[in-house]
Amino acid sequence: MIELPTDLPADLVPLAWLIGVWEGTGVIDYHVGDTHYEGEFTHRVSFSHDGGPFLNYSASAFLAASDGTPSRALNSETGFWRLARPATAAEPGPGLLPPLGAEALRTADDVEQLRNADGGFDLEVALVHSDGVSELYLGQVKAARIDLATDAVVRTANARQYAAATRIYGLVEGHLLWAWDIAALGRDLGSHASARLAKVS
Repeated sequence: MIELPTDLPADLVPLAWLIGVWEGTGVIDYHVGDTHYEGEFTHRVSFSHDGGPFLNYSASAFLAASDGTPSRALNSETGFWRLARPATAAEPGPGLLPPLGAEALRTADDVEQLRNADGGFDLEVALVHSDGVSELYLGQVKAARIDLATDAVVRTANARQYAAATRIYGLVEGHLLWAWDIAALGRDLGSHASARLAKVS
């Protein structure tokens, strides 16, 4: 059973089931021409909040050695997850610009007004990878399922080719399951990796 924090900003309630540290294993299965990328990996994901209307996110993956212990680092990523809603002058930013005036405390009723025509809540997820790729995902959370697709991908000059991605997250029998499809190295969007994670804290 997942316990939901009681001190959350109202905007985070639809995402509350993600909060915590999740660990587990997954599989890689991606074909590019004659090359088959495959293997098992260990994965650690953390969702936390610091009082703002967003979740802090970090994740790291390691290629599993033959005995199942972590070995070579595959990738790390960090970012922020939030409900999609227009920013107001009463919020800080961009950059370090302070807010103009006090922001009204948002309520559950205010958040309910953000529900989309499909019955979920639109999301914006910004991620930065250790390999020089940055992604902006748009999607939705509906109950305990999240569907995301890249709206923009930015790469450093030395990063490998990476054009688009989709991700699915779901809470199934107390476990966080996810699947990540990518369009990379000249290939169209296709299955790439998936994992099953258990909550450890």
